[in-house]
Formats: sequence, C-alpha cells, structure tokens
Amino acid sequence: MLTLPPPIRSYFSANSDLDVEAMLAPFAADAVVKDERRTHQGTAAIRAWIKEASLGNQAIAVPLTIQSDEPLHHVMAQVSGSFPGSPVTLAFHFRLDGGRIARLEIL
Repeated sequence: MLTLPPPIRSYFSANSDLDVEAMLAPFAADAVVKDERRTHQGTAAIRAWIKEASLGNQAIAVPLTIQSDEPLHHVMAQVSGSFPGSPVTLAFHFRLDGGRIARLEIL
C-alpha cells in the first residue's frame, strides 16, 4: 500500500466513491488544475471539472506509485471509466501548500 500525503490520499479516496465535494475538499480555494490542455482555477471551476471529468466519465484513479520531493508529489495512477481507451495510466503532479492541494497537473 502506498503512503500518500493526507490531502492526496483524501483526493483519491473521494474519487473512488465519485464524491464531488469530498474530492474538492483538499484543494486550496485558489488552486489550479491542468487537465487535457485546459486550466481550471478556484473552487467553482475545479468543482465543474470534477463533475465533467470524473463523474461524467465514471473515472476512478487508483494510485500505483508516488515520488515525493516536498512540496511536489508525482503519482502514477491507473484510471478506468467510461471513456475511450480505458484504462490508462496517467501522471498526477501535485503541489501542496499549507496542507492543501495548490496545484494538480494530469498528464
């Protein structure tokens, strides 16, 4: 089992339940998410992204590996859902600040 920092563990745990509000909870209010060449900043935009990307595709990410160098954490995760090419392995690049997710880029 991987040892993930608490905000990252919370994000992936909530994702396994497709719980929008719980997925949003570990993000800072001014956090930035970059995914599929789009940028989402702030709570409202990240909530909309979660609804579209995770709920809309029933996408569940299961962490496989983590490499950490504070404040950066790079997680490789297998993502399965109702989207073409599922499952895929994606890189989740997190930057934490003050115990919150300040930035997430998914490649």
